[in-house]
Amino acid sequence: MQTAVTADRFLLKVLGSLNEAQARWYVAREALARGRGGLKAMHELTGMSRPTILKGIRELREERVLSVAEGVRQPGAGRKRVEVTDPGFTKALEAIMDENTAGDPMSLLRWTNKSTTRIAEQLRRQGYQTSPDTVGRRLREMDYSLQANVKTLEGSSPAERDEQFRYINKLVKRFLARGEPVLSIDTKKKERVGNFKNPGKTWRPQGDPREVNVYDYPHLGIGTAIPYGAYDVGRNEGFVNAGMTHDTAEFAVASLKQWWRLFGRRKYPSTCELLLCADGGGSNGSRNRAWKYHLQQFVDHIGMRITVCHYPPGTSKWNKIEHRMFSFISMNWKGEPPVSYETVLNLIGTTKTIAGLRVKARLDRKEYEAGVKISDQEMSRLDVRPHKVNPTWNYTIYSRG
Repeated sequence: MQTAVTADRFLLKVLGSLNEAQARWYVAREALARGRGGLKAMHELTGMSRPTILKGIRELREERVLSVAEGVRQPGAGRKRVEVTDPGFTKALEAIMDENTAGDPMSLLRWTNKSTTRIAEQLRRQGYQTSPDTVGRRLREMDYSLQANVKTLEGSSPAERDEQFRYINKLVKRFLARGEPVLSIDTKKKERVGNFKNPGKTWRPQGDPREVNVYDYPHLGIGTAIPYGAYDVGRNEGFVNAGMTHDTAEFAVASLKQWWRLFGRRKYPSTCELLLCADGGGSNGSRNRAWKYHLQQFVDHIGMRITVCHYPPGTSKWNKIEHRMFSFISMNWKGEPPVSYETVLNLIGTTKTIAGLRVKARLDRKEYEAGVKISDQEMSRLDVRPHKVNPTWNYTIYSRG
């Protein structure tokens, strides 16, 4: 498998050095050499159109003796790409991919996939002249890849999952229309802090790679960073509270308290309710007693109610924070060893996107104890009111003050 990937990379590298005719013949030769399915494979690998590859195959089979310059257009000649002639094309494509939902183009959740044919049809309805091949090429250039479905061992029925997504979408729209905060929350993967290798590459002088530890044993580092994030859906702003001990429910709620103290109360001074979109498990899981217990204390402190909607099991990757914030943080610090907590905070805090995302980060030095149990008596004193729709996943906590 690794050999095949290396061969494909070499092929693309060689292809980039050839002119138009040479590239056509080279790809045609590779398609013939691969036998059945070779045309499709080379089309998907190189992005060269099928008619062009077929033309090259025909020329090779006819054993035509062509000069290198024959049929080669001058640089810049030929029809311009649609993203060049119409800059709005890329923005429209990004909007479709960002709101890629079943049957609802206004959805705030991205939870299904569309084929390039359907995406091209939707773009044509918006007035853009394009094709499935163009859409596929542009998506590859935008770092999208074709993903296979992932099976889950357990979970609710598809009907309940679909119903939950629609319900979350409806509540998000309602809150945003009223100008009330909607937070997508989750814990990012734990990071060992130290001079450890971080996947990815960064630009450095040739022959001067950054040297890191061969092994990533915990004792070689200085600790662990646990980034708990809160992404403001309406304002496209993010906040990360980096813990140092355990990813507990108390830590999750403490992170929300910090968001409210630093941003929420200033940017939403007149709000009376907050909506949280959270995963179904982990420190903010739907069955986590401590999560609801500490969230109740937070509600009592700020004096307003909080509604929580959990994503169904196996669907956490559709949480907005994953592809609106965490993915960009990962891209921003790839190849950079997390040598210190200050480095981690700087890498998170300098994350920006052309869409306007800005992220703030702070270090939480408090020690959080794992395994704390909440008794039935303590739970009975909470004012947690389940919703009629999927009550395990949707509930509102009211202030007891």
